[in-house]
Amino acid sequence: MQFQVSNELILRLKDLIQEKNDTRLLEIFNELHFADVAEIINELSPFEATYIIKLLDSEKTSDALMELEEDVRERILNKLSAKEIAEEVEELDTDDAADILAELPEERAETVISEIEDEEHAEHIVELLRYDEDTAGGLMAKELVQVNENWTVSRCVFEMRKQAENVTRVHSIYVVDQNNKLKGRLSLKDLLTASTKTYIKEVYIPKVDFVRVDDEGEEVARIMTKYDLEAIPVVDHNDVLKGRITIDDIVDFIKDEAEKDYQMAAGISQDVEADDNIWELTRARLPWLVLGLLGGLGSVSIMGNFHSALEQYPTLFFYTPLIAAMAGNVGVQSSAIIVQGLANDVVKGSLWNRLVKEIGLSLINGIALALLLILFGVIMGNEMLFNLTVALALILVIIVAALVGTFVPIILDKKGIDPAIATGPFITTSNDIFGIFLFFYIAKLILGF
Repeated sequence: MQFQVSNELILRLKDLIQEKNDTRLLEIFNELHFADVAEIINELSPFEATYIIKLLDSEKTSDALMELEEDVRERILNKLSAKEIAEEVEELDTDDAADILAELPEERAETVISEIEDEEHAEHIVELLRYDEDTAGGLMAKELVQVNENWTVSRCVFEMRKQAENVTRVHSIYVVDQNNKLKGRLSLKDLLTASTKTYIKEVYIPKVDFVRVDDEGEEVARIMTKYDLEAIPVVDHNDVLKGRITIDDIVDFIKDEAEKDYQMAAGISQDVEADDNIWELTRARLPWLVLGLLGGLGSVSIMGNFHSALEQYPTLFFYTPLIAAMAGNVGVQSSAIIVQGLANDVVKGSLWNRLVKEIGLSLINGIALALLLILFGVIMGNEMLFNLTVALALILVIIVAALVGTFVPIILDKKGIDPAIATGPFITTSNDIFGIFLFFYIAKLILGF
């Protein structure tokens, strides 16, 4: 049966912590998976959570720390000494250890590193901290199994046994030369069936997918997804093997990026959680709300320039929200599809062909909606010229909104800016303004006011 956290369990644990009943606490937690431990710790106060972390063995709590919500982990780390954090870090793979230390102030992180007893582990962590967190170098772990092309199968097996002690899962065996340059990969089947005196250079597979340390995380995710890889080696610009990225790390990266893009599309300018404090939530939301306000003021200004139209054709006023809403909706639909396509690397081909396609699609949608709008106007008793004017304006607004929603993300992507920024208030606000301006300008041309 799957473990579930209940209020009764949390209350019982709080009582045991209050009583300092370490024996019973150990009995409960030692039976739990580290992910379940993390789920419980998320429900405890900082004092109670720290008490549990200090009580349990670092082998379990280190993995639990990685599963915690970031703000909970931060509060716990603030209550641990540099030595205690170092003990936790030593139990983690280098990529996870680097992630934790990256959350600490630089001075404290250096103190923690100085407390790590395994010098090689510390050196690897320091190396990983030099890379941007969203690059292949920042995502990789140093733990892997590599063999030299000049080794015999017998020596290869001996060396692999020593290396495997530090590797949780052996996804692949990488082959390097005497300069540690990546040459290929080794099939376990070929290794087992080859003579013990056979050299690795005679049996390894030279074809191997890899990424470079400064490749963007999105590119790593694309390659691993395309080729269905469980792990991928990372090399520097001299083809020297530096580490590997495993599927669990790239899944976490994709999840984080999806959350960021979703929040950006919703008009939130930084990564926040529902339980963050009011100040953090305000800083994340206010900039886009200000943009929306400025866009609204722009719309008001445009309508002010056409006040004579509202005097002669007051019914135009009632269609204004409809035009603005359709412009925003069409723009968001178009940009969402393009942003998704850019993320999946399927937006390819001629921009001219995409332009023609979008205009054709917009015409079909616009004409269908315009006919419904004309029918509505007839039922409401509006003049046919008025109905045709609004319908024509709607078609043109839909075309412009679709083009803006399609090409703004593409342009942003080519400029190296996250195109997800285009799917939220940016597109909605700009299309509101364009839509209202086109609506009144076309009405002025046709109705003559």
